[in-house]
Amino acid sequence: MSRSVAIIGTRGYPSFYGGFETAVRKLAPYLADHEWDVTVYGRSSPTPGDPNRDARVNVVTTGGIENKSLSTLSYGLMACLHAAWKKPDVALVMNVANGFWLPLLAMRGIPTVVNVDGIEWERAKWGRIAKLVFKWGAKLTARFGTVLVADSKEISRRWQNEFSRSSLFIPYGGDASVEDVVEESFLKHRYILAVARFVPENTIPEFFEAVRALSADYQVVIVGSSGYGGQLEDDVKKLVADKANVQWLGHVADDQRLLSLWKHCAAYFHGHSVGGTNPALVQAMANGAPTVARDTVYNREVLGPQGRFCQPDARSIEESIRAVMESREEQRRLREVSLQRLQEGYTWDSVCASYDHALTQQVAQFPHSKVLS
Repeated sequence: MSRSVAIIGTRGYPSFYGGFETAVRKLAPYLADHEWDVTVYGRSSPTPGDPNRDARVNVVTTGGIENKSLSTLSYGLMACLHAAWKKPDVALVMNVANGFWLPLLAMRGIPTVVNVDGIEWERAKWGRIAKLVFKWGAKLTARFGTVLVADSKEISRRWQNEFSRSSLFIPYGGDASVEDVVEESFLKHRYILAVARFVPENTIPEFFEAVRALSADYQVVIVGSSGYGGQLEDDVKKLVADKANVQWLGHVADDQRLLSLWKHCAAYFHGHSVGGTNPALVQAMANGAPTVARDTVYNREVLGPQGRFCQPDARSIEESIRAVMESREEQRRLREVSLQRLQEGYTWDSVCASYDHALTQQVAQFPHSKVLS
């Protein structure tokens, strides 16, 4: 028997913007395989004939205000209004900013499974007003969300302590590259890689400073952008202009290209500090990238006690990366650590099965929701 689910809070399907979008690219076809009628709300229409799109997944494009401060709230509101009208059996909602609109779904008798993401109100990239919006969105999510999902055990602990809400632990999965091709301008297992959105809490300024020294001896490949221009993009452009060994690829939407970059690097720097289980870290693990991660409770949870960690300053970053670059044995050890950790709960099969189970339980507990309209 077919069941219907609306997925709200991402940029759409298929999209290559961030972690939520990666999860939806995996989850939507999986749910369609398991007799779900899947609708994904997005900000732009999918490209006709896109080979990354599963035709069974319905895409609804809504209006909204496209800027850094209002995009999530405005697109989330329009998606929730449409979903409240269409009345699916259950809604999967991403991001606590959409907590403001959960009452619309609750009033229509639509149970919700809400991925709370990270502790957004602690991110350095947000101003005071945005942080307040996220904090109030979290409070409303705690009140109106039927089931909460946290992508790390530490996030679960924070929600229990701060909002007295329990949550399901469902992390992100990783994909192994299916191509064994090294880009022509890069040396296999000889380059340093960083993949991140250009925001301060990803330790980007400190990494750029470390790269000034590292690039004297090693090739450095930087993937990512701010999405809105700004100082950090100006800084990386200057870095590329000053240092011949530094290449900036910007945002890379090609999954296989990105996975291949992780697979063939000699050291991967992961500077994320506040996001729970970060999808980029799991993807790096799936491809055996020898990882140097900023020392946080989240990164230690994912990489485990055998991972290699550094402090968030340029000197510690440089020293840690050099130690990996100068030791083939350490590179081998870290590759094995990454691949082993992936099998301990960070595969897409286990992630998608967990979401399927959570959504199925809500439909079973609200079997008469359709007649409440």
